[in-house]
Order: sequence, then C-alpha cells, then structure tokens
Amino acid sequence: MRQLRQLRELRAREGARDRRSEPSTGVPTRSRLDQPRTTRPGLISLPTYDPEAFGKLSERIARFLGTGRFIVWMTVVVVVWVGWNTVLPDQVHFDDYPFIFLTLMLSLQASYAAPLILLAQNRQDDRDRVNMEQDRARSDRNIADTEYLTREVAALRQGLGEVATRAFIASELGGVRSELQSLLREIDERRESADSL
Repeated sequence: MRQLRQLRELRAREGARDRRSEPSTGVPTRSRLDQPRTTRPGLISLPTYDPEAFGKLSERIARFLGTGRFIVWMTVVVVVWVGWNTVLPDQVHFDDYPFIFLTLMLSLQASYAAPLILLAQNRQDDRDRVNMEQDRARSDRNIADTEYLTREVAALRQGLGEVATRAFIASELGGVRSELQSLLREIDERRESADSL
C-alpha cells in the first residue's frame, strides 16, 4: 500500500516537472512514449469541437427548417425586406430593386441549410441502422426461441404418445371388466355344475 502511494507521488512530481519544462509555444512535450501526443508540433492547432453537440444542433436546425413556422417567418422577412426597399423613401433603402443583398442572404441561408440537413439525415441513417441491427438481433432471438419451443412441444407430443391416456385406460378397463365378468360367469357355472353333482 505504501509503495503504491509512493509511486503515485513520484508520478505526480514527474508530471508537475514536465509541465513546468514545457516550451512557451503551448505545445506540450511528450515525456512518456505510451501516451499519444495531443497536438502535432510545428502545426497550428485548430479549434476542436464536439461532433455530438454539433450533430444535435444541426438536427435541431434541420427540424426547424422543415416546419411551417420557418416558411412563415421566411416569407415575412422577404415581404418586409422587399416592402422596406420599395415602399419607403429612398433615404432608408438599404437594398435597391434587384435586391442583390437579399439574394445573397437567401443564398447564404441555403448554402448552410443544405449541409446541415445532410448531416441530420446522416445521423438519422446511423440511428436507423442501429435500430435495424437491434431489430434483426431481436428477430433472431425470437426465431431461436420459437424453434426451441417447437422442439419442446414435439418432444412432449412424442412423450405423450407413449403415456397411457384416460381414453386408453378406460377402454382397457372396459376390456378387463368384460373379461372379469366372463370369468365370474364361468366360475358360477362351474360351481352350479359342481353343486348339482
């Protein structure tokens, strides 16, 4: 226990010493070969992002783009934009008649919407693939269970074929009774014949 504690303290001291000896470039030096580098030295470190959070955001945006609310708001914005730049005095216009800035804004919105929708569709495809694999596995388990139960029922039927059933016993008892009655009659007849002699 004490050795484990000493080993941890030694590693903590080595880690602190390595952090103090890092160069001022911001790129950490790799003191251990069993740990991968976080960044490549000499290259500009690009910002990182969480793909899951970005995917969720893209799905929310794609869901919103597919609603009637988005169509209504987009229509309102375009109508106000066109109305502002045609009906109001020339001093307050910010995008005159060919509405080049409006076209640029709509193109920019479409250029971002298309990849976000594709990303959301890819994530949905991945979820569908996982669901299909789970359904396939569940179906395979159900088939295996059904086959097992079928074999068990067949074994029970085969076993019941060898077991005497109530109807079989009743018919056999009926036959035994008739044999016993015939034997009793025969015994009675022999007694009567023996008594008469």
